[in-house]
Amino acid sequence: MLLALSTWSEIEERLKSSTSVVVPIGSNEQHGPTGLLGTDWLCPEIIAHEASKRASDKVLVAPTFNIGMAQHHLAFPGTIFLRPSTFIAAIGDWVRSLGAHGFTRIYFLNGHGGNVASIEAAFSEIYADYSFRQQRAPFALKLKNWWDLAGVNALANRQFPTGHGSHATPSEIAVTQWAYPETIKTAAYSPPIAPTGPIREALDFRARYADGRMGSDPAQATPEKGGELVSMAANALIEDLAAFAAERAPA
Repeated sequence: MLLALSTWSEIEERLKSSTSVVVPIGSNEQHGPTGLLGTDWLCPEIIAHEASKRASDKVLVAPTFNIGMAQHHLAFPGTIFLRPSTFIAAIGDWVRSLGAHGFTRIYFLNGHGGNVASIEAAFSEIYADYSFRQQRAPFALKLKNWWDLAGVNALANRQFPTGHGSHATPSEIAVTQWAYPETIKTAAYSPPIAPTGPIREALDFRARYADGRMGSDPAQATPEKGGELVSMAANALIEDLAAFAAERAPA
């Protein structure tokens, strides 16, 4: 079930039986010569939507939070990013909006490693408001990277034993190829496996990683491998969300 394709009355009715919601979250940033700019938000969205199809009575998916922490990619056209303070504030508003309606389990499925520190900081800011007032938060928050869902990283390592890297990876590009085969692109990578190193500001990043890749060989990506990753991730998400929903706070 997708929140954006539901009416307010349908969501009101659903809240009588389930108060869990998944928020896909990522980033709009360059992903090398063949990776889509939306890769980091498309991957969690694709997986969450697939989970919703497989377990429509158990998985409600919110609109995707598709702009994140990507300042270091700004030297590549098409990248859009938020400052950390803006990003943290926006997450707070999303959570408070959902919490005001009665959602008690808000699960962020993340597709961009650069978001992690700021999402966790946002959670801390939200919880701090309740701690200062000596009140219990009416909701619980969870962050999960899609590649950390049960079995997914191990599968990616088997599919891509070399050249997986950390940015513009063949696994994430394979996921988008599976969902959007009409967008598949090719390029002559030189070297086949990109260099790796530190991440700083935008001009430094472009100087170090001229085509945008970090340690990766995206040419290994195929829609078939992407489909395997999506299937495993969607099933794992359903199970992880069920476990989260079943948590009970101590008295």
